[in-house]
Formats: sequence, structure tokens, C-alpha cells
Amino acid sequence: MDKLLISGRASLKGEIKISGAKNAALPIMASTLLAPGVHTLKRIPRLRDVFTMTELIRRMGGSVHFDGVCIIDTTKINKFEASYDLVKTMRASILVLGPLVARFGKAKVSLPGGCAIGARPVNLHIRGLEKMGAKISLEEGYIFATARNLKGTKIYFDIPTVTGTENLMMAATLAKGTTVIENAAKEPEIVDLANYLIEMGAKIKGAGTSILTIEGVPELKPPSEYEIIPDRIETGTFIAIAGACGADIVLQGCRIDHIDAIILKMKDAGITFKETENGLRVIGSRRPQAVDVKTMPYPGFPTDMQAQFMAMMTIANGTSIIKETIFENRFMHVAELKRMGANITIEGNTATVRGVKKLKGAPVMATDLRASASLVIAGLIAEEETIIDRIYHLDRGYEELDKKLIKLGAKIKRIK
Repeated sequence: MDKLLISGRASLKGEIKISGAKNAALPIMASTLLAPGVHTLKRIPRLRDVFTMTELIRRMGGSVHFDGVCIIDTTKINKFEASYDLVKTMRASILVLGPLVARFGKAKVSLPGGCAIGARPVNLHIRGLEKMGAKISLEEGYIFATARNLKGTKIYFDIPTVTGTENLMMAATLAKGTTVIENAAKEPEIVDLANYLIEMGAKIKGAGTSILTIEGVPELKPPSEYEIIPDRIETGTFIAIAGACGADIVLQGCRIDHIDAIILKMKDAGITFKETENGLRVIGSRRPQAVDVKTMPYPGFPTDMQAQFMAMMTIANGTSIIKETIFENRFMHVAELKRMGANITIEGNTATVRGVKKLKGAPVMATDLRASASLVIAGLIAEEETIIDRIYHLDRGYEELDKKLIKLGAKIKRIK
């Protein structure tokens, strides 16, 4: 199992290229099941989760290969199961449920796993498919779904759900009639998926708003090619790195319009931003200022940036109050940060972070994807050496983060 060895306090400066968005790539890869033929996807990040989705498609009878771009052929799909051994490592595997039922009328999908950051039930996915006419049963940890023909309907989410919105939007593209999803999630990754479906011939209106309208069509066809949007969470993570380390870095190919809430909070913390011809220059101050933050659904401050922001706040000037409103178990990184000297107390869904002048390197363990990124940030600003164990979490969602940091001047070594 790989570990990262980080020698802290290095001066960081330079340029890195932001990778394609993991949370856009995975649903778009799943959506290729809707349209038989060859799909050519550009800017797919080379990540552990992407390789899991690749294996899932291959087991169903499709082919996937990387040749500068990702080429997926779904012509010969003949198996309709997502088994537990794959789904347990990546909850995004649930996204094949809607496409399989819509195109083939049947699916067997294991209940999902992924990061243990709190309850993320799939009941909204199931309830929506049932409203569209699917028959669903839960047996031995699997979702069994069948449907002769899905039918358009009206679906209301009690709470916005990203994967639920994506799953039902994909299913609705081939349903008979019109489907309206109210209180839909608004994330840029949902818009990217909708744009790809539209390129395939789907009729979708309202992507990026709380009301989605999908008019079903008889069939979908692969477009010539499509480029995935850049990863806004990777962008935010590098901004937090610049803010924590006082670095001066340029993020090439990022989408500034996708990170408004992140930029506003980072500006409050003393970070300076300058737009460049091909990206964004980020300049950290000597020491960040303490800022309060509350995670919210998009376009609010993303829960996927909470851990990284907290790592930056550990050395901030003042006290920061961080409220987590999305997941109830997303403070698992706090114990590891405290091992490095952070002053953090937790009460319910609120963390109080009292900035200290310095952290000190220590052996720590990553507990989930974004927690692992927070420990990398802490290691970069800490005195002496930090060893981060279980970095397979990091590899699930960041494309060669260690190599990008080395390019900026960080002292990092991957220990096999």
C-alpha cells in the first residue's frame, strides 16, 4: 500500500494544468451505455475511480481504451450487472442503474460503497425509477430493476441529490413522454452530463437550475467527440495549497465561473487572484486570515472543499468556524490534523479551528478522498516530515497530485 513522505516548508511556485473533472467523467462514462457505438471522450482523468468505471463497462461487454483520449464502445453490451466487488470501492457505480434500465429494461446493481463520510441513501434513485414504471426489489445487497418501457413522470426530490439527478436524467432520456425533476441538483458536473446527452440527441432543458425537463426520444447516438470540464475541486484544492503555503502558482485550464463561492472565501482569507490568458494566478499571503465557512449545495461552498479549507485554517490568524451541513461524518480528518498540532474542537456538525503558528510533521492516515488532500496540505506547511498512509483514497480523485506538487517545488516522495 503506497504512502506519501512530505518534507514541509518548501517554497512553491510555477504552473500546473488542471485535470478533467472526476465527478463529470464518471456519469458521462456511465451515460455511454445509453447509446450503442463508439464514444470518444477527451480530458478524462487517469484516476482510480475512472479505472473502476472502465472495468465495470468492460465486464458488461463494452470495450474501453486510452489513446490520448478515452474511447468507449458500447455496441456489444450483453451483461447488465454491477457487482459488489467493484461497487464497494466507488459509489458512483450506481450511475449505471438508470442507463441499463432505460436501454435494456433490466439491471442488477450492488448497493454502493465509496468514502465512509456519512449516509448517502439511494432511495431517491429507486423511488424515481419506480415512478417511471420500473419494478424494483432489494435482495442480498443488490438492486434488481426491470421495466418494459419507462414512462415520463414528475419527480420531486426532498433534498437535492447529485447522483440521483444524474441517474434519473439519464433514464428519462429514453422514456416515453416528458419527465420533470423538481429540486434537482445544480452542479456544473450535472450540466456537463446534460450537455453530453444533448450531443447524443437527448432533449433536456433547465440543466443547472432546480427544475429539469427531459422529453424522451426513441434512441441516442454517440457524438463525434466530447471534452470533459476541468475539475473545480482540484482547482479549489490548489488554491487552498497556495493559501496555506504562501505560494504563487498558475492554474491552467480551470473554469473560474465554477468556483465563485470558493474564490470569495479564499479572498477573505487573504489570497490574491489574477486571471491569466489560459487560467488563474493564485498568490497566497504570508499567513491566511481566519474565515468562517458553511458547506452548502452548489452554488454554495462545496462539502468537497471543507477538509482542504480546514487544513489551511489550522495556521490562520484567528479562529475559524466551519459548519458541515451535507454529510454527518465528514470530520474524520480532524483527529489526524490534531496529531500534527492543530487546535480543533468539534461540537455536532461544527468545527472550531483556532489557528496556530506552525504544524509539526507526524505519521497520519487518510480516511477518505478529501481528507487525504487536507493531510497533504498540512504536510506541506508542517515542520519536518509527514508520512501519509492509505493514499489510495487520494488516487481515487486526484490525477498525479504528488507529481504536480513536485513540479511546483514540493518535496514529496511516494513510498511503494
